[in-house]
Amino acid sequence: MGVTAGVLAVDAGNSKTDVAVVAHDGEVLATARGGGFRPPVVGVPAAVDALAETVAAALTAAGASGAAHVSACLANADLPVEEERLTAALAARGWGDTVEVRNDTFAVLRAGVSEPRGVAVVCGAGINCAGMRPDGRTARFPALGRVSGDWGGGWALAEEALWHAARAEDGRGPATDLTGTLPAHFGLPDMPALIEALHLEHLAPRRRHELVPVLFATADAGDPVAGAIVDRQADEVVSMAVVALTRLDLLAEETPVLLGGSVLAARHPRLDDRVRALLAERAPRAVPRVVTAAPVLGAALLGLDRLTAPPAARARLRAHYERE
Repeated sequence: MGVTAGVLAVDAGNSKTDVAVVAHDGEVLATARGGGFRPPVVGVPAAVDALAETVAAALTAAGASGAAHVSACLANADLPVEEERLTAALAARGWGDTVEVRNDTFAVLRAGVSEPRGVAVVCGAGINCAGMRPDGRTARFPALGRVSGDWGGGWALAEEALWHAARAEDGRGPATDLTGTLPAHFGLPDMPALIEALHLEHLAPRRRHELVPVLFATADAGDPVAGAIVDRQADEVVSMAVVALTRLDLLAEETPVLLGGSVLAARHPRLDDRVRALLAERAPRAVPRVVTAAPVLGAALLGLDRLTAPPAARARLRAHYERE
């Protein structure tokens, strides 16, 4: 029978899952990586079955039978009812004495702050925002796409670029250099050829994400249509952050605003500069910074917070990931 660790930390995204087994003193005993966590696609039981393989690998490597607390930050845990269902599913596995499930945006947030206080906006394939205070208050959004009022992230940027380029090609919209730069990325002669390739899936749908850097390059070259799309993304990022700050009564306090996910972490000058300028205008006390720390660090820190671990334990845990 193995020992009982302090925290079993899980950061499960759509494309990959990271698990860390952490002792009460913050020592990382073992880690493991697995595939994506997508309950909406495969169902909760199958998704948790896949997660169980990664958890088992980490616990075995750590020589642990379980943990005092399971801190799981999961993609697709967008609504309270989904968090409840996933909490019950993970608790049934017996991995820890207690289980807490949060949306994976909270992992990015906690990874980037020294205490559980601040706001994070994550812009990867999609967009989401979360905020927290040490007293346990949180702010969040459903982040279910347009049905919940969301726009942004890599998928939306690529779709918007394609929409404008298609309309420019046939005369329904203003001229834009995107009509040339988007198809050229795939070695195609024009937009009709690209539209056909995407519709018939000669190009896999996931390859649309490749158009995001093309969009930014076209904007940087001075194209007004591409530039307007990038500016809209900045507006969305700041709108979410300001609403979260307001809900948590942090608008008047110096507060970190963490910018994470592949789109924001790339630090495209136009996007980054506009986000910072808009925050300075709408939330002057906000302190924006890009976070690149591993989100599983945030999940583990949330677990140590739950166990009221001493500052030295949190420092030891953070030092481990900063060395990587």
